[in-house]
Amino acid sequence: MYIIEMRNITKEFPGIIANDNITLQLKKNEIHALLGENGAGKSTLMSVLFGLYKQEKGSIFKNEEEVFITGPGDANRLGIGMVHQHFKLVHNFTVLENIVLGVETTKSGVLQMKEAREKVLALSKRYGFDIDIDKEIRHISVGMQQRVEILKMLYRDNEILIFDEPTAVLTPQEIEALMKTMKDMAAEGKSILFITHKLDEIKQVADRCSVLRKGKMIGTVDVAETSKEEMSEMMVGRKVVLSLDKAEANIGDTILKVRNLCQKGKADKSGKDRLKNISFDVKAGEILCVAGIEGNGQTDLVYALTGLEEFDSGEIEMEGKDISRAKIRKRTEMGIAHIPEDRHKHGLVLDYTLAYNTILQTYYANFQKTGFLKKQTILDYAKRLIERFDIRSGQGEITSTRAMSGGNQQKVILAREIDRDPKLLIAVQPTRGLDVGAIEYIHKQLLAQRDSGKAVLLVSLELEEVMNVSDRILVMYEGEIVADVDPKHVTFQELGLYMSGAKRDEVSVDAAHVKGDEVTVE
Repeated sequence: MYIIEMRNITKEFPGIIANDNITLQLKKNEIHALLGENGAGKSTLMSVLFGLYKQEKGSIFKNEEEVFITGPGDANRLGIGMVHQHFKLVHNFTVLENIVLGVETTKSGVLQMKEAREKVLALSKRYGFDIDIDKEIRHISVGMQQRVEILKMLYRDNEILIFDEPTAVLTPQEIEALMKTMKDMAAEGKSILFITHKLDEIKQVADRCSVLRKGKMIGTVDVAETSKEEMSEMMVGRKVVLSLDKAEANIGDTILKVRNLCQKGKADKSGKDRLKNISFDVKAGEILCVAGIEGNGQTDLVYALTGLEEFDSGEIEMEGKDISRAKIRKRTEMGIAHIPEDRHKHGLVLDYTLAYNTILQTYYANFQKTGFLKKQTILDYAKRLIERFDIRSGQGEITSTRAMSGGNQQKVILAREIDRDPKLLIAVQPTRGLDVGAIEYIHKQLLAQRDSGKAVLLVSLELEEVMNVSDRILVMYEGEIVADVDPKHVTFQELGLYMSGAKRDEVSVDAAHVKGDEVTVE
């Protein structure tokens, strides 16, 4: 007997069949993983189950009785909850207000928040979520927003839990805690559908795994009896190289020089400085990775380097020229490219077409004449990028970017930034929420930039990515560089200690500061 059964589900969008006659069965107390490339139809299928979309064909059964889900309200009444990959939060509401939204308790038209506050605080403590429930969503990090989504579902006491890429923005320690939480919830009687691209997570917690490819169900396997290589081949239809093969770095001249960068805690109630005397160099032909638990200054550092936010003191030089107060356009023209952490907030205009998103920074230079955009030139350019970077969408270059999968949205940003032939590529969480095939592709693109003599500054929470891709690692903790290490001579465990503040490498940190005109790494 299945607690949820989706039979012969078909869901179509203009130009694409997102779900093609899919049958999915979830057992009670089971953790069932849903695996597939970006755009394979996983989130669409779960959105049908949660009532965000209505299928054209097929039926949904709960405990062998057919149910009709016309919206999230119906899903919640049936005990179905969902943690979304792209957050469904009201940015000027507090964390607590977002959690209770839709299931508020009122008395004589007045919100009664005391019991809700107590329940949310208890849930937050129980599942290890350290979060200020009175902060507005717009003032908390992406990782914290993900926790709010999880708390929303837990608050409603749902028995069927859908997790859509819930670990995409969590640290290794947080992921470990969430995996334990999921196991505990399954043991308590809850049934979990778990969308992820991370094969290690599937092996760690899932009982069974269903694989989708291009909208079709490829098969369902027993996780314990199936290797990661077999699952990845089912997912992409070819063998995938899970380890990265890279040549030795050919280090060149200094491209980016950062000296004594400081940023006071303007947005932090604690008053702690967000950046404390940050100094480092990035050289041509190297991938320098900034690692750390989210909220330890990486975002502030990237904002300062890209011009998204001013800083209080210090200097930034690009090929020997001071750009400390330069505007974003000037930095772009000097050769800085930026793959942002939040692709929706800083990377794309979702209501623009794919084509228009490819020219956001260069429209004024190459794609206009006497103040009018050259539409055909733009479309032709987008077609070239679509082919070169294998960007998939329902209607090609005229597809609304909002309608594209997260992985293909990320490819649009990658294509736009790399095609400008930058001297420095700042890539922040570039593989967040991507499948193994897309991760493999993006890592190769980063290496290609390095090997062509470009400088790459990678900011990542993924320890495996940090260790495999980088030539040198800086670890940030509470706004400071606490380690400057070689990935060949450091372990995952040591990195975790640096990231948590339990260890500090004074020699490496001192060496990361200025000695004459250069930074010397010892």
